[in-house]
Amino acid sequence: MIDWDRVQELKDEVGSDDFAEVVDLFLEEVQDVIDRLEALSDRAKLEQDLHFLKGSALNLGFNDFSALCQDGERLSSESRASEVDLPSIIECYTLSRDCFMSGLNGETTT
Repeated sequence: MIDWDRVQELKDEVGSDDFAEVVDLFLEEVQDVIDRLEALSDRAKLEQDLHFLKGSALNLGFNDFSALCQDGERLSSESRASEVDLPSIIECYTLSRDCFMSGLNGETTT
């Protein structure tokens, strides 16, 4: 679910102090898009939102979430946005976020 090697790589790149800031910014920006997806009635910008989420997720090691966003982005680009399973994407984000936060706090991760 989480690529912990990528998380460590990012932490090494930005330093421990800035890492917490990067995580906070990531969680805030992604949650804003997730909130928008939960209320989504018009899927016209879905491809762009999923592209953003995919890239953000890859940067922080959220592999499963990124893969679902990539699949949804592809469907949207093929004019099949109505087939994108938004509840699964949102659920995967929530599970990934919880796993990530538990791992950062030193708890057992999956």
